[in-house]
Amino acid sequence: MAKSNILARTGNEAMAEAMRQINPDVVAAYPITPATEIVQIFASYVADGLVDTEFVPVESEHSAMSACIGSAAAGGRTMTGTSSQGLALMAEMLYIAAGLRLPIVLADVNRALSSPINIHCDHSDTMMVKEAGWIQIFSENAQEAYDNMVQAVKIAEKARIPVVVTTDGFIISHGMERIEILDDKDVKDFVGQYKPENYLLNLDKPITVGALDFTDYYFEHKRQQIEAIKDSMPVILDVGKEFGNKSGRSYGFFEKYKLDDADCAIVVMGSTAGTTKVVVDNLRAKGLKVGLLKPRVFRPFPKAELADALKNLKAIAVMDRSDSGNAQEGPLCLEIKAALYDANLSKALLNYIYGLGGRDIKIEEIEKIYTDLGEAIKGSKKPKITYIGVRE
Repeated sequence: MAKSNILARTGNEAMAEAMRQINPDVVAAYPITPATEIVQIFASYVADGLVDTEFVPVESEHSAMSACIGSAAAGGRTMTGTSSQGLALMAEMLYIAAGLRLPIVLADVNRALSSPINIHCDHSDTMMVKEAGWIQIFSENAQEAYDNMVQAVKIAEKARIPVVVTTDGFIISHGMERIEILDDKDVKDFVGQYKPENYLLNLDKPITVGALDFTDYYFEHKRQQIEAIKDSMPVILDVGKEFGNKSGRSYGFFEKYKLDDADCAIVVMGSTAGTTKVVVDNLRAKGLKVGLLKPRVFRPFPKAELADALKNLKAIAVMDRSDSGNAQEGPLCLEIKAALYDANLSKALLNYIYGLGGRDIKIEEIEKIYTDLGEAIKGSKKPKITYIGVRE
């Protein structure tokens, strides 16, 4: 394994540190809370001559992604960062970046969407663009934020699909933690030199980018994009394994925590997984067979692998930090439910919407979810959706 350096860093600092070590060709960004620090810190690296990056301070997030598209199409390794309304303003260009198969890496700090105006964490921004054709990776803590950013570059460039790496606003972005980072040279060797196959500045091999595509070929081109997203799954696993060989921290589509012999489990993404692990440990100490499954990769959604991991459970609770606007359940729950259905698995499945607008989720509330699961196993009927932690 490569040498690790132990540092105290916030999630934003960890992501900026990864960007410094990656040393992209172009970063185009516009500030927005709570993601401002990522590009602010990185801009200081540019000013201090620690990277060779061309930093483009634009007038909006729409312009930021537009500049990233131009940079990536020209053959440059390209990164940016944003949050919430900034991601919403980027949405138009996110689809274009994905459709053009440009390996842009975006650091998104999860934050509630307005209105009402709120600057704190939930997952509504990332869920808003879950169908934009980007790979989506969620981070539990600052360590994973750093690790995922380093891996994202290699995943994007090997799969030729853009990648968004998320952290939870303020909980991770501004929370100081102990992290281990690789030496600069090890990161440089891991991501390698970017050698795009096709790019606008290659005068020996002219290409068309952004062509008009009506009924004659649009469907075929979108199908190619869809298949490429499916084909990115082994790429994600290979990069996660390679990173593990270098750092000692391997990554897959999800993490299982005391799940193998569990009777029931919670499925939850992001920082709340860390709190849930504490609850699992506490309940295990009391003799209860409970577990946790933490999805890391939300797009592409690894439905077969997740269904296999959950197949032996008697009851499952899915915690969503966003709502689907009166759909059947929250977005993560809908995906889990469909995965179980396709695998012909019938389970007691409960959905809990929590933490909207940054409201804390308490240990006692998570313990109550496990209590509900235990009662569901015994045949007690429970609501399909519970809004936990909200005043009625």
